[in-house]
Amino acid sequence: MTEKPPAPPLDPRLLSVLVCPVTKGPLVYDREAGELISKRAGLAFPVRDGIPIMLPDEARRLDA
Repeated sequence: MTEKPPAPPLDPRLLSVLVCPVTKGPLVYDREAGELISKRAGLAFPVRDGIPIMLPDEARRLDA
């Protein structure tokens, strides 16, 4: 079984302007998981092929 390689880095300029679509709060990029994390909303938004998918329906709920 092969491990999935880490996602490519996100452009810091893009990360500086992105906010959580639910809370409008800050996001943290988890490069290993390939997700943008909104701690306030408890959601992880996927990044696919370097493109953040900022749809609440596509987000994964974080375990409490």
